[in-house]
Amino acid sequence: MVDKQYEQFIETWGSMGVLWGINRSMARIHAFLITSEEPADLDTIADSLKMSRGNASMCLKELRHWGVIQRVHSPGDRRDSYVAEPDAFKMFFLIGQERKKREFDPALHSVRLLLAEGDPEKRKAVHARLRGLERLLTSIDRVLNKCLQDEKMTKAVLNILKGFVAR
Repeated sequence: MVDKQYEQFIETWGSMGVLWGINRSMARIHAFLITSEEPADLDTIADSLKMSRGNASMCLKELRHWGVIQRVHSPGDRRDSYVAEPDAFKMFFLIGQERKKREFDPALHSVRLLLAEGDPEKRKAVHARLRGLERLLTSIDRVLNKCLQDEKMTKAVLNILKGFVAR
């Protein structure tokens, strides 16, 4: 059974996860593992969060793909257990990389395809707006690629930005 404070965190993390582009169940499992003292197996996770084993299993697979949880084995236990990435910075770094790949990259690609297929003379105002959007997104893409290149780079950029905010 999950304590009330932990339950509130799990539900809040579930809501926030939807904003990251992951489903609520996946985010709730992630929160459960963040707040677990020990590795948790599939049955424990599904029972504690009152969800089906099938849903929990699919979510665990996707969370492993994102890199924010790991599968571990306990000596003498044949069941797979799971733990959350213990480093909060690394966890957010991995989420940032995955979100860029799943959300930002396809949006930029879509704008570029539209520009390549469109007739700039036919819809001048629309083409101009799209070209401006493509330039902006390309600039952001360069910054994101540099920032998400590795964790050290991301930390360095974050420290620079913190300096601007502190002023």
